[in-house]
Amino acid sequence: MSVPCYHDYVRGEQLFYLMPLQDKRPANPYPESDPTTRYAWDVVNGREVSGHLAIRACQRHLDDMETGPLRGLFWSPERAWEALHFFPSVLRVTAGAVEGQPFHLPSYTTFVVGSLFGWVRVDGRLRFREAWIEAAKGGIKSPMAAAIGLYTMAFRGIARAECYAIAKDRNQANILFADAVAMANAPIVGYDDGTSLVSSGTLLPRGTGDMTWMLEHPASGSKFRALAGDEKVSGPRPSFVAADEIHEWRNDAPLRMWRSSGAKMPGDFLLFMTTNTPAADQLVGTEYSARYQRILRGEIDDDAAFAFIARVDETDDPLSDESCWEKAMPCLDLTFPRENVRIEVNSSKHSMGTLLNTKRLYFGIPVGTSEYWIDLDAWEAVQGQVDEEAMQDKPCWLGMDLALKNDLTALGSVWKDEDGKLYATVRYWKPEDGLDVAAVTDNAPYRDWATQGLLKTTPGKSIEYDFVAAEVQKFCGEHKVEAMAFDPAHIDQFRQAADRIGFPTWIWKPEEPAGDGLKMVVHSQGRAGMYSKKALWMPRSLGQFEDAILNGNIVIQEHQITKWCAGNAAVKPDEQGNRYFQKKTTRGRKDGMDALAMAIGASLSELGAIEEPEFQMMFIGGSKSPPHHRGFS
Repeated sequence: MSVPCYHDYVRGEQLFYLMPLQDKRPANPYPESDPTTRYAWDVVNGREVSGHLAIRACQRHLDDMETGPLRGLFWSPERAWEALHFFPSVLRVTAGAVEGQPFHLPSYTTFVVGSLFGWVRVDGRLRFREAWIEAAKGGIKSPMAAAIGLYTMAFRGIARAECYAIAKDRNQANILFADAVAMANAPIVGYDDGTSLVSSGTLLPRGTGDMTWMLEHPASGSKFRALAGDEKVSGPRPSFVAADEIHEWRNDAPLRMWRSSGAKMPGDFLLFMTTNTPAADQLVGTEYSARYQRILRGEIDDDAAFAFIARVDETDDPLSDESCWEKAMPCLDLTFPRENVRIEVNSSKHSMGTLLNTKRLYFGIPVGTSEYWIDLDAWEAVQGQVDEEAMQDKPCWLGMDLALKNDLTALGSVWKDEDGKLYATVRYWKPEDGLDVAAVTDNAPYRDWATQGLLKTTPGKSIEYDFVAAEVQKFCGEHKVEAMAFDPAHIDQFRQAADRIGFPTWIWKPEEPAGDGLKMVVHSQGRAGMYSKKALWMPRSLGQFEDAILNGNIVIQEHQITKWCAGNAAVKPDEQGNRYFQKKTTRGRKDGMDALAMAIGASLSELGAIEEPEFQMMFIGGSKSPPHHRGFS
């Protein structure tokens, strides 16, 4: 037996028929002709499963409808509807389960597109000049960007509009641009004879098939093309720039260049940035995401910047609770099958690397890369500020990871207070010559870091050991340095440089008397040192480093290069289970982690402080002098 409009509940063997639950929540007060605001209201009022950052984006929209006019900002549902109506009236979906269907904007994409084209300033120009769209897999970010490019180029009435698809390289940019080409070649909605924007002559492709590199709109003299992010264009006058996969960009110079070009435009300009949640070592994406989060939280006022960030919340557990998945994947079950996510979640439970990628790419959890060496939350919790001047009366240990030729040199410094808590900083050096080439090789913005004072450059093509030795000598004169741990490789060159500048050093050896100057202790990187508690050994130091972080017993100075090194590091065991730092890929550096591990190992070892010989001097009157401690002057 079945009863229409009733819910069936089976308890044991008994079948109950209950009247459907009535939704007593207030109805959405906004008209169907304003789907953008309706979506915002539904999110804020819990009708859509959304994370706190998405809720803030929607609340900002509702608040600005009330307060925006005081700032010269006006919401135009008609302008929003004009853009939203374009997608399903002209374009078709070109891939996936609903290929060939009109391109109806699902879920959050209605809010994004409607907001970008519905908010206007008092002079009639669009309010937003940049947009940050961060969502997990299946968010159709690239097709949305491609469709906006077509709309801007040919259907907004802009004469000689220039639209660009950019990414970290041309291949990635072509992926987004290929979506635009596919839509241009698909039958126009409502045309049963297969007429497309290209076949009708509305758009003119340059190139054929997969080799199409530009679309033109002859009627307005407009164009849409793909470029590598740093590819130069003579005198660009962009109306729209779609920057794809920002989490993969190694520096933001191209974004700044395009933003600067857009700022010169008298009419509308939009820099449309799309990304997955970036990993810890993806610095550009991380820093940009942090900025747009601050905008959503109201910590930064920027009426020209739009942001929508879809992530699960910190209290969610997406690995065991599917109900939060839509927070990071608003189009789940619409453009991306839920079962596919279940498969990924189940597979990831057996691999830490896969687990971290699943958390980031599917749920917007900003963990490290697939082989991140420590829990990211624990790492972030110990990042802070270290006042080196306040540390001058505390014992200090150093760890030197000295570069060969043109590599990165790092010096870790670790202080210990009376309670045994550690405080750490890292200094970095790199040769000036070839710095820009190294930036490409290592996928790092070395030039920017040098300009910001985060990286010191030494003259010449290879690391200048005299320069580094002088910096260490100066530091030792200001702090109570007990010892410096060092990798035996290249240390002879450092000591020779120290001799040249008059900086005495000596290498500690068991049962041998102390020397003059800086006490230097060999820190074994391989199997040597594994049996002696007094010897410094990387697996032991690495374990102490991890323990200090996980137990919250260390404060590490926040530093972009240190964070980058942490993201580049992986931990690998050898056949005996001894664990070492390794680089995850051929690009990037991990030197800061090696230097910190060595310094921490030295600070927690049984080597103790400098064992100074005691001696007595007799003065007239028979008094004794106190024991003398060799310091650094």
